[in-house]
Amino acid sequence: MIYLDHAATTPVRREAIEAMWPYLTGSFGNPSSRHELGDEAARALAWARAEVAAVVGCRPGEVVFTSGGTEADNLAIKGIALARPRGRRIVVSPIEHEAVLESAEYLARLHGFTVVEVAVDAGGVVRPEALEAVITPDTALVSVQLVNNEIGTVQPVAELASIAHEAGALMHTDAVQAAGHLDLDLARLGVDAMSLAGHKVGAPKGTGALIARGRVGLEPVLHGGGQERGRRSGTENVAGAVAFATALRLADVERLDAAGRAARQGRELTGRILAGVDGARLTGDPERRLASTVSFVFPGTSGEAVLLELDRQGVTCSSGSACAAGSAEPSHVLTAIGISPDLAQTAVRFTLGPATTDDEIADAAASVVRAVSAVRSIVEP
Repeated sequence: MIYLDHAATTPVRREAIEAMWPYLTGSFGNPSSRHELGDEAARALAWARAEVAAVVGCRPGEVVFTSGGTEADNLAIKGIALARPRGRRIVVSPIEHEAVLESAEYLARLHGFTVVEVAVDAGGVVRPEALEAVITPDTALVSVQLVNNEIGTVQPVAELASIAHEAGALMHTDAVQAAGHLDLDLARLGVDAMSLAGHKVGAPKGTGALIARGRVGLEPVLHGGGQERGRRSGTENVAGAVAFATALRLADVERLDAAGRAARQGRELTGRILAGVDGARLTGDPERRLASTVSFVFPGTSGEAVLLELDRQGVTCSSGSACAAGSAEPSHVLTAIGISPDLAQTAVRFTLGPATTDDEIADAAASVVRAVSAVRSIVEP
């Protein structure tokens, strides 16, 4: 199998499994319990918090462990907006993950907020002038992804954060797809909150974090025991937090080497597919993009049919966001950047990982050429 669906999920790293194992077995205590087993768990949780904080450049107390990116996005959008004493307006891009878009829609529907979408260009980029055109003094929060999960476009988040702050708004970024690929330093990005997910960097599914700077108020989404300093109730997943911290730290250490390899392999895969498939079109910005994410539309096909044929040939990829898999609707990301609904239904996404080899890139490209040809021979009259 050639696995090119790392944006959906990554294999769990052995180091993460080994790090979490003690907290699934002997040191299984509840970190809120006041005995030795509980203290062991509490120390492990503190270690994990410090490791995550070191990667993003924040204080350990600003790390809120969650069940993943979706919960982190929900807590950021709902929690920040509901806790702010001023502003009833939320600005999002139309290509955000559904967790952001639906959280904003919830606030509009049940809490009277106004949600405004800032325009993106044909490459999916939110230009600073576009944000300046829609932000107002009544804006409480701006949320723009650091990297788009479908087309790999990288946003100018630092510039956008500066504009948000000038208007008195807070800035959140969903950095789920950026972890292990880009520098996540909060000071450089200028953001007030950041969402992360463990299973994108080699940790188990069901792990993640919201980074919320100390000045940011958070209304909890989950209520109960008041864990995570009252910001996220529920007994902490100690083993998961340790695994997430371990994987995130290793991914960050390996980031520069991985980026160089991904850039070379991404260019190779793109070139081979564009040369071998008539009419193939790369989606997203050609320059401002994550090299490991390569997404195409193939006119005259069905994206799902191409996926099935590729799977038959041993190449695992996707048609877009795994969270929207099975939906009959075209990708909201692709339609937002001006691709017609019919053409959007032909999309296929390839996302590379640290273990992807040059031979796999060549074999995958050849499989794509065969798969598209086979599907077109069926679809075309």
